[in-house]
Amino acid sequence: MPERMARSTLIKRLVIVLLASSNLLLPAVGQATPDASSLATGSWGGEHIVLDVSGKSAEVEFDCAHGQITQPMTIDKHGDFDVAGTFTPEHGGPVRRDEDTQPASARYSGHVEGDTIRLTVTVGKETVGTFTLTRGSRPILTKCR
Repeated sequence: MPERMARSTLIKRLVIVLLASSNLLLPAVGQATPDASSLATGSWGGEHIVLDVSGKSAEVEFDCAHGQITQPMTIDKHGDFDVAGTFTPEHGGPVRRDEDTQPASARYSGHVEGDTIRLTVTVGKETVGTFTLTRGSRPILTKCR
């Protein structure tokens, strides 16, 4: 009988350890890999551009255009990112009521190092520009009028 109780106690302890271990592992399911993180939220400014980042998206304002990124800006362990978005050109002068400028598909790629981003915007095969942005910095925009 004592051997049977010892075995039963051992099995109970093993079950408790396994359950406790699985509870520790469950919160990690579905989370981003430790090698990836999101770009810090807030405003990133530079010459001719401002990037306003929220947790799930970002808005981009250029001198004569604007863009949108509708997904988190995930950065890999090397500080690089590459996300899809849109780019919509603007123009000076009045905007007609029937004017409907369609956004173009764009890629926003680059590298983050501390509070600095080197961002390249590409529409199709054409590079719109490469910009240096600083977190919390005021942008230098000259809107087309």
